[in-house]
Amino acid sequence: MGEVNRMTSDDKFPGGKGINVSRILSRIDSSSTAFGFLGGFTGEFIKTKLEAEQIVTDFVTITSDTRINVKIKSDIESEINGAGPEITDAERAAFIDKLSVLKPSDIVVLAGSAPASLGQNFYLDVIEKIKSQGAEFVIDIEGDVLVKSLANKPLVVKPNNHELGAIYGVTFDSVEELIPYGHKLLTDGAQYAMISMAGDGALLFADGKTYFAKAVKGVVKNSVGAGDSMIAGFVGEFAKSHDAVKAFKQGVACGTATAFSDDLASAAFIEEIAKQVVVEER
Repeated sequence: MGEVNRMTSDDKFPGGKGINVSRILSRIDSSSTAFGFLGGFTGEFIKTKLEAEQIVTDFVTITSDTRINVKIKSDIESEINGAGPEITDAERAAFIDKLSVLKPSDIVVLAGSAPASLGQNFYLDVIEKIKSQGAEFVIDIEGDVLVKSLANKPLVVKPNNHELGAIYGVTFDSVEELIPYGHKLLTDGAQYAMISMAGDGALLFADGKTYFAKAVKGVVKNSVGAGDSMIAGFVGEFAKSHDAVKAFKQGVACGTATAFSDDLASAAFIEEIAKQVVVEER
């Protein structure tokens, strides 16, 4: 602090939770369209990088610059997150209008915090539009908006154990204590719920049943994008098979592989980790 610090190396990645989902989907042979708000030289960087990975994009171009978030990896990992861009009323309307192409077979993943200029309730307007088009949605957002979204029957929600406790105002001392609250997410409207528990594995709640995936052993290198990868794995497989347990297994494989990688996981590594994922009914 207060001195010149020189980095030994740096990497630049197109970021954002929804973008991470699209990047993993492309690696597990599932097509998606990445969309949101992009602006300035940073927005152009993201668009170019995604197109290089052959990901279809349909962003709303905005006047403000897309923010830069800095992850500093040293003895401990620190983050410096930029302020979100200002979104105008016209740009907001253009985003909602883009949802008019949705079909009942589509799944929209809503992930990450909305820019402050929009407010988190923006997501509720987006959900209303998605439902009016007959499409499904997945929501990966903390707090009040997630709770409010449950009434609209999201395909899947994925809070971690701490976030689940915050939703219902409780704390958990064991996995067994958590299970009734996972089922409560379904009672409150979610079609499926996944609960990630870091080194303690993950749970799936589906059709009144509880499934558990043990944590795969490995060295955690990357805390960025693992949850997004889990969502991508679930959605990509579910869109093909409509089998929630298979989708859960793929989700755990993708999330784990990214946690063990420097960037988002490669297709080959996801396949390798998938062989080690064991899902059992509890």
